[in-house]
Order: sequence, then structure tokens, then C-alpha cells
Amino acid sequence: MAPQVLFVLSSHNKMGNTDRPTGWYLPEFAHPYDVLENAGVDITIASPKGGEAPLDPSSIEAFKSDEVCQTFLKDKSNLWKNTQKLSEFVGKAEDYDALFYVGGHGPMFDLATDSTSHKVIAEFWDTGKVVSAVCHGPAALVNVKLSDASYLVQDKEVTGFSNEEEEQAGLTKVMPFLLETELKRNGGVFVKADKPWEEKVSVAGSLITGQNPASAWGVGKAIKAAIKA
Repeated sequence: MAPQVLFVLSSHNKMGNTDRPTGWYLPEFAHPYDVLENAGVDITIASPKGGEAPLDPSSIEAFKSDEVCQTFLKDKSNLWKNTQKLSEFVGKAEDYDALFYVGGHGPMFDLATDSTSHKVIAEFWDTGKVVSAVCHGPAALVNVKLSDASYLVQDKEVTGFSNEEEEQAGLTKVMPFLLETELKRNGGVFVKADKPWEEKVSVAGSLITGQNPASAWGVGKAIKAAIKA
């Protein structure tokens, strides 16, 4: 039987109290999906609300020269237009080999505080499955508590979109919190690339995280290796 991976997308489409659209970020879905699909992995897509999960339009423009992203955009739209409700996956961790949270600013506003998502993550972790995320995807992990009431990220190496990158993106004041700061506050051992926007992938046992869009390929490869696909 092919390995099974559950991808989770944000359902949130607005940047804070602005009218700026947000959601999930194109390469952070397309690149890991490409790696895992080509390895024969079966991938299921979920989101908090189910149905269509909003794609951040700025990521289409930013990656218009990325062949994998553009092919994914053209051929795979059914994946994000018909997501399953994340609540359907409570109690289903045993059916999967890994859980992966796609980035984009959306997760900062919904998945960071989504109790159903927190439950799914804790179940995957407690059953020894891979838990992974890229860029702002680790926002889904930052507040998760395990059965012993400790934070999932406590004393574990982890990465995600850095404060410096958020500042350079001009979005520090729009965010409900800063991901790097919150990961550290909840006990994570935060690591990052030598320079902003460079690739950084952290593998801490079953916890796999990537810093930014440049890290999406690497996260896909790390998941592939971890599930022996």
C-alpha cells in the first residue's frame, strides 16, 4: 500500500483587518506535493472549513516563472477547490504516515488557534507519525499541547518564517503574532538560515519544519525520507 500523507490548507482569506487577500502559498503546496506524488505517495487535502481553500494571489505572481507551480496551478485546482473538512480526520492518525501544513499567511489567522487542528496534530504526534509544516505552516503547531500538557515544540528544534523575513515582507504589524517569537516562547529551539529567504529545513525526529518558500522542496524531500517513500 502506498504511503498516505494528509496535507492541510488554511481556510482564511483576509490579512488581519485589511482587505489584502491571503490564504495558502503556491510553492509551499506545489513543491512538496510534486516531490511526494512522484514518489508514489497518496495525498489527501483538508482545511478547517472544507470546500475551496483560498490561494494567496500574490504567490501566483511571485512564482509565475516556476514551471512546477504553474503546471500545478493549471492541472491540480481540484485539490484546493474540493478539500475535506479537517474535523473528519479526528481519530484517523493511524491511517496516515505523515501530516503536513502548507504555509501562507492564512494559518496565522485560523490554524494557529483551531482546536480541531490542534487535536489532529496531537493525535498524529502521539501515534508516532511525522508532523511537518513550512513557512507560516508551523503557526498550526505553535500552540499545540500534548497529553502531558507540554507544548509540542518544547525543547525541539524548529523553524518557520523568521521575524526578519516578516519585517522585510512589510507585514509585521498586520500579524496577530510573530511566528519566530511565539515558537521560542513556547519552548521551541528556533533555527534559521544564515540569511533571510534562504533554505532551512529542520528535522527533529518526527518533527519536520521549513523556514520559508525556498524550503518547500526540502521539506517535501525530508517527509519522503521520513516515511521511506
